[in-house]
Amino acid sequence: MAARTSPTERQKRLGAEVRRMRTSAGISAEYAAGLLGVDRGKISHIESGVRAISPERLRTLACNCDCRDERYVEALAEMAQPGQRGWWDKYRGSLPQGLLDIAELEAHAVRMRAAYSMHIPGLLQTSDHAFAIFRVVIPQLPEHEVALRLAHRVERQHVLDGDNPPEFVAIVHEAALRMRFGGQEVARAQLDHLLKKSEQPNITLLVIPFEAGAFPGAGQTVLYAEGPVPKLDTVQIDNSHGPDFLHADTQLAKYRAHLDWMERIALSPKASRDYIRDIANSL
Repeated sequence: MAARTSPTERQKRLGAEVRRMRTSAGISAEYAAGLLGVDRGKISHIESGVRAISPERLRTLACNCDCRDERYVEALAEMAQPGQRGWWDKYRGSLPQGLLDIAELEAHAVRMRAAYSMHIPGLLQTSDHAFAIFRVVIPQLPEHEVALRLAHRVERQHVLDGDNPPEFVAIVHEAALRMRFGGQEVARAQLDHLLKKSEQPNITLLVIPFEAGAFPGAGQTVLYAEGPVPKLDTVQIDNSHGPDFLHADTQLAKYRAHLDWMERIALSPKASRDYIRDIANSL
């Protein structure tokens, strides 16, 4: 199979898990290469996501690494299935890779928790709100780029609908609710949309009011995506240069603690809806 010139975040994650499995068992790359019938260089490429590994070879490696977590191994085998493509692939070459990686992460998550201090969650934004945000990035985007990002954002939101959507817990600070991206009417419509979406059984919306005070990671946007097994959880954080994806055990524990803290100080779902309604009525 030909080498990939630009592996996706999911492909890189699979490679990282292969490396972790191998090194945890104390198996050398040379031994793994002989076991799988490939040359030494291909092991390095597999572990960096540049080359694929078949589900059969992955199970062989797991068996020889004495990895007895069957759910974990089968989840990795599912990630290794060839020919996997998602709706986001049609944007490949037109949008930054990071945006496609976020969509793929959301599509495979079994549960998501997210925290926002200055923005409305992307999965809960109206088109007008998203349009206003895309118009103020630096460097300024041409109109066709704005249109592409808007179309991609709208398609991302479909992950919360359908027959078996993931649970989504959104923790939103009052500051984000009071930002008037696009003006007063757009802001009011955005708050009304939040209220409507919060009625979906798979969506929990929690508000942190100003009086709640300080909390860890204030100002940072965090998405915690739970995988089919806890070992495959991923944290995605936004930066000016694009999204970062984290999955080290210490990083996952840190952001779980952040989100747990924020949930504790947030209003209840009912009180959160009442709070949003009061802000909307004041506009």
